[in-house]
Amino acid sequence: MASRNTTNDRRARIEQMRRAEQARERRNRIITISVSTLVVAALVGFGGFVLNKKSEEKEQEVAAAKAPVTDEQTWDAKKLGRNHVDTQVKYEMAPPVGGDHNQAWMNCNGDVYTEPVPDVNAVHSLEHGAVWVTYTDKAAEADVKKLGEKVKKTPYSLMSPYKAQKGAIMLSAWGKQVTVDSADDPRVNQFFTKYVQGPQTPEPGAACTGGLGGK
Repeated sequence: MASRNTTNDRRARIEQMRRAEQARERRNRIITISVSTLVVAALVGFGGFVLNKKSEEKEQEVAAAKAPVTDEQTWDAKKLGRNHVDTQVKYEMAPPVGGDHNQAWMNCNGDVYTEPVPDVNAVHSLEHGAVWVTYTDKAAEADVKKLGEKVKKTPYSLMSPYKAQKGAIMLSAWGKQVTVDSADDPRVNQFFTKYVQGPQTPEPGAACTGGLGGK
């Protein structure tokens, strides 16, 4: 009788342990499922946030491209010469925004030049759809650095010092030009958005590499 009771007790403990293990497994499954659900929900939510943010940024870019740039100067593109010449050209504006130019363009694949570049070559870059950032020694060093970083990340743009210009910082595209107050001036991003390979470009898609690249 004692042996039978001992066997029954052992079976009861084994059954109790089995049930406890099953309960732990159920709790672990529930926890795993709950955590997985939360993670998936978080990822979906984050993905939606990112998509919404990108959509908003795209809408802002489109709006900026349509809006006029405050205090921008515009020249009639049809009246700007586009002949290739081997001589220097006397331009009516400084920096020039178009006109006859040398057959070689300045490399403008995010190129930052620390020395002045020839007008006749930079104008050819504008013809290819580049934005040209220029500055004088009156521009703050921090602004020059920040603008240089932006140019380096932007294909179809170039930057160089330009002593003869009136403004400390100026942005030029073919037939377009604006003087800005600083690198943080909202017109900087707007000008880039509108005119890097913008509708004013006489030769869209033309190369910005393979030209002159001296710095």
